Amino acid sequence: MNNKYTSNSIRESIESKLNRYFAVSLDSATKNQVYRAVVLSVKDIMTQKRSVKPQKRHSDKKIYYLCMEFLIGRSLKNNLFNLGLIKEYSDALSESNYSLDDIFSCEPDAGLGNGGLGRLAACFMDSMTTMDYRAYGFSICYEYGLFRQRIVDGCQIELPDEWMNEGEIWLIPRTDKTCTVRLGGNIKESWENGKLDIIYENCEEINAVPYDMMISGYDTDNVGILRLWKARSAANFNMSLFSQGEYLKAVKDSTSAEIISKVLYPSDNHTEGKLLRLTQQYFLVSASLQSIINDYLREHGTLSGIEDRIAIHINDTHPAMCIPELMRILLDQYSYSWENAWRVVTKCVSYTNHTVLPEALECWNSDLFKFRLPRIYMILEELNKRLCSDLWNIYPGDWDRISRMSIISNSEIRMANLSVYGANKVNGVSALHSEILKKTVFRDYAKTLPYKFLNVTNGIAHRRWLCQANPALTELLDDCIGPEYKKEPSHLENFKKFSDNAEVHSKLEKIKRANKNHLSEHLSRSGISGIDPESVFDVQVKRMHEYKRQLLNVLKIISYCNDIEDNPNTDFTPQTFIFGGKAAPGYYMAKEIIRLICALSDYTAKSPVLKDRLRVIYLENYDVSTAEILIPASDISEQISLAGKEASGTGCMKFMINGAITVGTLDGANVEMREKVGRENIYIFGLRSPEVDELWKNGYSSIDYYRNSPRLRGATDRLNAGFNGIAFDNIARYLTSGNNGIADPYMCFVDFDSYVKTAEEMVKDYGDRSGWLKKSVINIASAGYFSSDRSISEYAEKIWGIPTAKKV
Repeated sequence: MNNKYTSNSIRESIESKLNRYFAVSLDSATKNQVYRAVVLSVKDIMTQKRSVKPQKRHSDKKIYYLCMEFLIGRSLKNNLFNLGLIKEYSDALSESNYSLDDIFSCEPDAGLGNGGLGRLAACFMDSMTTMDYRAYGFSICYEYGLFRQRIVDGCQIELPDEWMNEGEIWLIPRTDKTCTVRLGGNIKESWENGKLDIIYENCEEINAVPYDMMISGYDTDNVGILRLWKARSAANFNMSLFSQGEYLKAVKDSTSAEIISKVLYPSDNHTEGKLLRLTQQYFLVSASLQSIINDYLREHGTLSGIEDRIAIHINDTHPAMCIPELMRILLDQYSYSWENAWRVVTKCVSYTNHTVLPEALECWNSDLFKFRLPRIYMILEELNKRLCSDLWNIYPGDWDRISRMSIISNSEIRMANLSVYGANKVNGVSALHSEILKKTVFRDYAKTLPYKFLNVTNGIAHRRWLCQANPALTELLDDCIGPEYKKEPSHLENFKKFSDNAEVHSKLEKIKRANKNHLSEHLSRSGISGIDPESVFDVQVKRMHEYKRQLLNVLKIISYCNDIEDNPNTDFTPQTFIFGGKAAPGYYMAKEIIRLICALSDYTAKSPVLKDRLRVIYLENYDVSTAEILIPASDISEQISLAGKEASGTGCMKFMINGAITVGTLDGANVEMREKVGRENIYIFGLRSPEVDELWKNGYSSIDYYRNSPRLRGATDRLNAGFNGIAFDNIARYLTSGNNGIADPYMCFVDFDSYVKTAEEMVKDYGDRSGWLKKSVINIASAGYFSSDRSISEYAEKIWGIPTAKKV
């Protein structure tokens, strides 16, 4: 794709960087110096591309994508692949005996995200750039990420994720675009010559300093920008205090400001944490909107027509304050009337909802909000007043409905309601999730403003999760169907005609085995040895949360342990169960489930009866780079959330495109996956979403299931006995009596027997290699629909008002 860059010219560029910045040659440089020089040379190439306006734009409309996190993983390999320069860089380095893979390993995963929300945002940036949209991402430059997970004696320990040491080289400081964010203080209104002046008194001023990260599109000159904000104090350094020896007081303002961009999702089980999260969210939206407005004025000279030339998308409710903040900017700084400002806001802003869990539908205490953001609170009060007035005209006397739909009620500010009210479109992220939103969480809004609601099913960056993560499978696909699917993922469908091809089955088998060997070697280097590549690799990797039901999986595994120990001669296909994911620092039950998995891992590794037939692995500090090794090696993908709780999920799509077979509930994207692959190529178990609702209405009693299922009872009782002298009676009580709450709130007991039966059927089918490999081919071939290219095409047409050139 880039024949203007040869291995010789690239080597010269790397040599130049090493000489200029490190005063060494390529032959004498350290690996980390070479890594930095390679990154600098890649940045030069992308900068050159940015100076060339692409000739195949769909539209000049700009898309601004706001999200609290972007889980981008490593950037070097991704950018080189998209630039088409993997071979050239490999050849350039090999002359000095450097392996490109070794250079890739120098880069840490960027600490800018945690889970599916951030990974989706990263995939969308990849697709928007590849598809030649003028796309810009906005987030915060977290110095220490979420945290680095360590497992010590089976317990999760949180350490700072010091990714910036080697990761900061990707960042381009744009101090010329620094802006100021105001917090707290008092607000005074002054009218003069018919113009409202807003005066801030005793407020705290924070400088938002942008750092840009370039993202290359695949086979295009287009380069996207992810703008990350660092917080710095706007106050001058207090030299007087410093000279008097008051060193801590001298840096107090600076330290206080910098806390804003230290950590992603700080614990909010105390007032200080809630205040910091609120501050982070406002800091992100205020800085981003000021940047958007300033750039627009530089390009057009006036704000006229801005609502037709930009689209601002808020990914979940974290950036919801962009609605009142954009109102503030237009009202206070550019003297818009309320009506004109609201017209601009509602034409520009759109909103994606990612959850139906009540705790994730953010609400803020009114007093806390007013204290930290007094001017924004004033605007929200006016928005709420106008909203309630309009609703009264539609539903006169229906105070309950109006209260449910209001932005401010019962001393709470409801960010989800704000997002729906202010956005021109509201989408869920799977067909089932979008319907649940309209029937439950947003049922009143869906009745009142039905034109706002639609679905856009999530997707993944298939070039990363297939082409980069699984090059051997990519080569097989290229040989069978050609390379067009890399830009047009719907072409993967052509692979279905090979579903009964014995030669393709044989090659697919060898690819999977090689990937499993690679994973086993990787785990061995991490201190996890004795993994049998011939065993079934059964994988559940995702954020640790009760609704994800890692606990259901553990109960199944415990029941297998009971079976083998009760009858050592029983016929049991060797299986390796792999878990990974982080628990929020203050999430007690999630941390206890990690402790249980680790205890079970230790127990199975030491048991003479179990260790060669059943192993349990917990992957410490699971991240994108680990996923790129794990997912291509997986046989079974566990997607077992309680039906109606998972919005979509994207991990399921990554496993699918790499040929793993899914076992799961009819939840989230599993519904559409079943439609694409056919019922015989996915293993569905458990209650459907309406059945879950019905059971709750009728009264769910977990103890009845415990009494009626001997296998479930045996697994639960084993929790009381524990493993290696560690009892988990607290988890047993949580499931049977509730620990002073609802027993088994995510219905592990209800679905247990169905789950175990389906899992056993699945492992039996795994033994029919021809039949299993046919399922694998069909899953790979059906995964094109779940590309983020298709998702972005739908966002562009249905939400952002940008027609696409062709369907993907």
